[in-house]
Amino acid sequence: MKIGTRGSQLARWQAEWVRGRLAEHGVRAELVVIKTQGDAEIDRPLHELEGTGFFTKEIEDALLDGRIDVAVHSLKDLPTELPPGLGLGAIPPRHDPREALVNGKSLQTLPQGTRVGTSSLRRVAQVRFLRPDLEVVPLRGNVPTRIRKVEGREGLDAALLAIAGLERLGLGGKGALLDPFDVMPAPGQGALGIEIRADDHATRKALEPLHDRDSAAAVTAERALLAALGGGCQAPVAAYVGSREPGAGSRLYGRVTDRDGAVQLTASAELDFKKPEAAGEAVARLLEGEGAASLLAR
Repeated sequence: MKIGTRGSQLARWQAEWVRGRLAEHGVRAELVVIKTQGDAEIDRPLHELEGTGFFTKEIEDALLDGRIDVAVHSLKDLPTELPPGLGLGAIPPRHDPREALVNGKSLQTLPQGTRVGTSSLRRVAQVRFLRPDLEVVPLRGNVPTRIRKVEGREGLDAALLAIAGLERLGLGGKGALLDPFDVMPAPGQGALGIEIRADDHATRKALEPLHDRDSAAAVTAERALLAALGGGCQAPVAAYVGSREPGAGSRLYGRVTDRDGAVQLTASAELDFKKPEAAGEAVARLLEGEGAASLLAR
């Protein structure tokens, strides 16, 4: 089996993890590294690039023409609408979806004027809403590069990254976990999406042991919210499955924040793990009722 992946250290780790799990079930696989638009154009924030699927399209093309059999993605990078002929073959157990602050304990305790690095419009908007006195600095590059820029004080003092990426690379100690209701994660953050050709039943069967139903239900609800709002992967749309109170049932929380941080809308609905799409659509309708469409249109 040929596994397609981006060439970054984190992407390779994720693909190697999939290869290792397949090997445990008697399936031999090799990695095929593919360069994507998102890897090539690192001088601009992603939301300024035209189109969608900046980290996935070239890999999906290889999947469609048979150069690879499996594509391993960070699910938050995968558009909600897949190309004809492709589908998700498995969603493995999800890692912690929360955000982490590199070089700081929390956003609330950062000194006024602190330069915080991120190029995610979702993070930029939420930081501006929570702490308009902070300076948001564009930051691209792979995970180790971003950390080096913070530690070397290369134009910034702190940075926001997903804790999943840090921990997968053994760098979890570099970041402090943030409350997901302060900075809400991206839909699907912390999860892997294993994409295959829709008619490749043998590969789908081989991937079955890697699939986790609860993780799949949670990210399906989050991605349904994003799809219902008509937002792309770079839109300032956030989602989180969890609960505010200990012992409470799981809910899907959704959030849309104006890019300048002036307005932030948050809504939630109970999550039925047997019908996850319903929660995503319900939260989307609630957000639209509060004016989410006009925020996203900007």
